[in-house]
Amino acid sequence: MKKVVKFGGSSLASAAQFKKVGDIIRKDPSRRYVVPSAPGKRFSDDTKVTDMLYGCYAAAVKEKKFAEQLEQIKERYQEIIDGLGLDFSLDDDFDTIRINFSKKIGRDYAASRGEYLNGKVMAAYLGFEFVDAAEVVRFNDDGSFNPEVTNELLSAKLNAMENAVIPGFYGAKEDGTVVTFSRGGSDVSGSLVALAVNADLYENWTDVSGFLIADPRIVKKPKSIETITYKELRELSYMGASVLHEDAIFPVRKAGIPINIRNTNAPQDKGTLIVEGTCRQSKYTITGIAGTDGFVAITIEKAMMNSEIGFCRKVLQIFEENEISIEHMPSGIDTMSIFVHKDAFEEKEQKILAQIHKAVNPDHIELESDLALIAVVGRGMRSTRGTAGRIFSALAHAHINVKMIDQGSSELNIIVGVRHDDFKNAIRALYEIFVVTQI
Repeated sequence: MKKVVKFGGSSLASAAQFKKVGDIIRKDPSRRYVVPSAPGKRFSDDTKVTDMLYGCYAAAVKEKKFAEQLEQIKERYQEIIDGLGLDFSLDDDFDTIRINFSKKIGRDYAASRGEYLNGKVMAAYLGFEFVDAAEVVRFNDDGSFNPEVTNELLSAKLNAMENAVIPGFYGAKEDGTVVTFSRGGSDVSGSLVALAVNADLYENWTDVSGFLIADPRIVKKPKSIETITYKELRELSYMGASVLHEDAIFPVRKAGIPINIRNTNAPQDKGTLIVEGTCRQSKYTITGIAGTDGFVAITIEKAMMNSEIGFCRKVLQIFEENEISIEHMPSGIDTMSIFVHKDAFEEKEQKILAQIHKAVNPDHIELESDLALIAVVGRGMRSTRGTAGRIFSALAHAHINVKMIDQGSSELNIIVGVRHDDFKNAIRALYEIFVVTQI
C-alpha cells in the first residue's frame, strides 16, 4: 500500500509536534511521501511562520532593516532542530533567503520559504529524500497552474524514490520564479503528490478529527462525519465549511483516490473518509449543515414576465457585465429573485438597478440585504421522504421565517435563505431535528 501524508501548520509548530508526526509516519511504512506545511502557531497568541515571512519581506521591500525579523524566523526553526536533537543546519539556506530578500525577489518566494525550510527539517528528521517543490510543481508564465506538466514532473521524480518529503503550498514557473497557491494550498500539493504516485490513500493530518456535521462555533460539540462523498464535500465547502482546501479534491477525485482527514493530536481517531461514492449509509439523514451570511436578494417583479422571451437572459447579462457572480436564482411566474454577495453588489447597486430598469422595464424592484444561506447536505436525503418538510418544521418551531428555498435535481442538498439575525439559530434548529432528535 502507498500513502501520501500531508501535515498542517499546527501539526508542525514545535519539536513536540514534530515528534508526534514522526511517530505517526514510522508506525505505518506505507506512509512514504510527506507533504509538510510551514510551522503554525504554538499557542493562541503566537504568529505563524508564513506571516512572519510576509512581514519580514515587506520590511525588505520598503528597504527597512529586516535582519532581526529574519533572525527570529531562524530561531523558530532552530528551536525545532534542537528539540529533535538533529545535527543539522539551515545557515546556508537563511543566507540565501537574506540575499534574495535584499534583491526583492518576490512575495511568493518569501511565503514559500516556510514550507521549504520545514520540508528540509522534516527530511532530515525522517531520513527521507528532500524534493524542492519548485522543481516539480509547475506554473505557467501567466501564473496559472499547469496540472499536466506538474503530474509528469512529479511522477518521474517520485516514482524513482522509496520515500520523500515534498514541501506544500508552492511551485515555480519554467524560469524558476516561485509561485504559491492560495492560503491553505498545501492541501492541494498533497493531492497532486497522491495523484502523481498513484497513492492508495491521501491522509491529510490537521488539528481536528475530520469534518463535523455543523460548525462547532455555533453548535456545541457537534457529531463528526465518518464518510462523505466528494459531491457532498463540495456543497459544504462552498457554503463555508472549512477543513480542507476545496481545490484539493479535484486531482485525487480524478484518480479515485480517497482522502482521510485525521487528527495529529488524536491519531487513534478514524477521522473522516472522503470518497467518490459509497454504499455506507449515513447514521443520520443528512451528512452536514453549513452556511454563510452576507447576501442580498434583488427581487424583480413584472406582470407576464414568463411570456417575455429573453427576460432572464437580459437581467443575468447585466450582472455578468458588472462582474458579479450569482449564487441562486429562485423565480415565480411574475417574479425572479437573484441572490448575490452583498460586498460585491453594494458598490455597483445603483448602476445595476438603472440597467435593469432600462433593459426589462420591471413593475417593481425590491432589495433585501443581510441575508444568510444555509445548506443541508446529504446523500441519504434522496431515499428519505419529508426532508424539506422537516426543515420547514424545525425553522417554524424556532420562529424563523424562510426567505428562500432551493433544491437541486440531484436531491443532494437543500438551500434555505434566512435573515442574518436568524442564521445561527437556524443552524441549531436544523441540527436539533436531524441529529439530536432524529425525528
